[in-house]
Formats: sequence, C-alpha cells, structure tokens
Amino acid sequence: MLETREDAPSPWHQGELAMQRSVGVVERMDGPGRNFVRKAMPEQHRAFFPMLPFVVLGTVDAKGDVWATVRAAQPGFMSSPDPETLEVRLPRESADPADAGMEDGAAIAMLGIQLETRRRNRLNGAISRTDADGFRLRVGQSFGNCPQYIQPRAAAFVRDPALPTALPPLRSHEFDERARRMVENADTFFVASYVDRENGERQVDVSHRGGYAGFVHLGADGALTVPDFAGNRFFNTLGNFLVNPKAGLVFIDFDTGDMLQMTGRVEVLLDSPDIATFPRAERLWRFTPEDIVLRPDALPLRWNRRTDV
Repeated sequence: MLETREDAPSPWHQGELAMQRSVGVVERMDGPGRNFVRKAMPEQHRAFFPMLPFVVLGTVDAKGDVWATVRAAQPGFMSSPDPETLEVRLPRESADPADAGMEDGAAIAMLGIQLETRRRNRLNGAISRTDADGFRLRVGQSFGNCPQYIQPRAAAFVRDPALPTALPPLRSHEFDERARRMVENADTFFVASYVDRENGERQVDVSHRGGYAGFVHLGADGALTVPDFAGNRFFNTLGNFLVNPKAGLVFIDFDTGDMLQMTGRVEVLLDSPDIATFPRAERLWRFTPEDIVLRPDALPLRWNRRTDV
C-alpha cells in the first residue's frame, strides 16, 4: 500500500530544503514530496523499466568520486519481481569508471528514460550482488519526472549489446578537441550526485539535463557552466550539490555511440550576473572536472532525432 501524505516522512534533506527555500516553495513542495517520492515502485514504473534498451546510472567509487554512465542491453534486462526490487542483468564493465561503484552493498541511482516518448522515472537504493552478471536494486526512493527539456530521439542497435567495443577508453585531466565538441554541441547530458544522510545512508541521484544545442558553456579554463531552467522544484541535484559539491557527468554522441564521462567539483550560483547570458536560466552551476574519460563507440545504440512529437 502506498504511503499517504499524513503518514509518510518528508524525503527532502537540508540541501533540497535550502534550494526550495531560495525560491519560496518549501511549504508547497512538502505535499508532493510525501506523496510522490515513494519507497516502492508503482505498477507503471515496474512495467516501464523492462521496456528500455538502456539505463542511466549514478555511482560512487571508493575515493568518493561520483560517476554517471549509460549502459545498454536488449529490452528485458531489467525486471521487477516486486515493488521494492528491480533486477538488473548487466555484466561488469571494467572500462567504465562508474563500474567501480557497483559493488555489493553500494548505493546507486538509476534513471529510466525513453527519449522517443519523453518519459522518465528515477530510482535510488542499494545494490545486492551475488555474481558479475548483474545485481538486485533494493528501492530507497522511486518517483517520476515530467518530460520537460527532453529532446525526442529514436534508438536502434548497431551491434549485439553483449559485444563490447574493441576501442580503449582515453583518460585525461583536460579536454581534447573531440571531447570539447561533444560538450559544446550537446543538447542533452546526465548528471550524478550524492549525499550521506543523517541516518548514515548514502543517497545517490542521477538526472537528465537538456536544452538548446550548445546550452552548456565550456570555458577556456576547462570549467563547464550549466544553466538551470524552471523545473519540478524538487531540486534533488542542486540540493545534493549544496551538501556535497561533487558531480559526475556523462555526454553521449548520439551519432557515434561515443561516451564522455567526467567527475569533479561543482559550485551552485544562485545570484550571478552571468545568469542573464543564458536564455531562460533561473540560476547556474559550474563544474570543474578532475578526471575525464572518453570512451569511443562505448554504446551499441545510435539515435535519430524525432520531429513528429
């Protein structure tokens, strides 16, 4: 049985509350938080994840660095035997820096997103792992998101997803020209963040960010400035940043399957003259990468933009 507003605790931590307070919506967001952020998946979410050919993940490695990644497999690689559990059949992938945070007992975040329909649902929880071929996620939080800022794309496999690319990852502390183009041309990326709650539990989040092509500004110093547009006022990502200023980003080249992952530190800019230079931005955040991994042909999927939705 789903909890009601009266008997469910508020899911918001101090960082999320601080962000909500900054725009005067703390009281307004109390009810949605209690009603929509659940400890179990509703039936429509349990049916949604098994349809997907890829999933976005957020993890934390042993050093405390947070990573975002995208993993693909034939639909059905995720299944839900009960509302509190998601089974994920994905083998370990040593080339993926996010894989280091997928040990038994580790906290993880998941974003199921269907770009062609612009549906998305989020999960976080803890991993239970018995082998290298997959894991079971015990749900900590489950909630849906609106379709805002999702650029519609249709995906197709170009190779068997069980066959990894033969191209090695390229690791660096700064952007080469190829990585710079991926950031500067992007209309979509994903961001992971995390906090350690008062009860000792680690809560990881991974979310979608979208906008006009080129909406992320990459400065000469290698820092990324990201506009934050009007949204659901949950402030999961920015609230995490206020408590723990670490982030993991992943950009996809939808034409080639290349994936650009990075981890580093972040600063939230609530009041900056630079906000006015980004159309429709309400605030900004600035990310300084400390480790950058470019993985050519990492994904077995290619996407085409859809114009009929």
